[in-house]
Amino acid sequence: MSHIRPYSHHEKRGTWVTGGEAGACLPREMVPAMPTHPPGDISDVKFLTVAEVAAMMRVSKMTVYRLVHGGELPAVRVGRSFRVTEEDVNEYLRKSFYSAG
Repeated sequence: MSHIRPYSHHEKRGTWVTGGEAGACLPREMVPAMPTHPPGDISDVKFLTVAEVAAMMRVSKMTVYRLVHGGELPAVRVGRSFRVTEEDVNEYLRKSFYSAG
């Protein structure tokens, strides 16, 4: 079973912050805001891979990684991979709409 831990762009590469479960916990101020659901209810949350997010947004995977590392797009780190909720992608796109003239 792999450990799931929220990703923070403030985290130093390769550094595990311990507490609670060994290596699976970060200080609260480093955890990005996650969608609000009733406690324990993640049945309706859909996690997307970086490739799926890139396809959905029609950008490169590198662009998605930049958004995650820059703190603009919340992500969860699963092992060496990232997962982004579909809700967070939709929210990012809603906030990013630009109205010209």
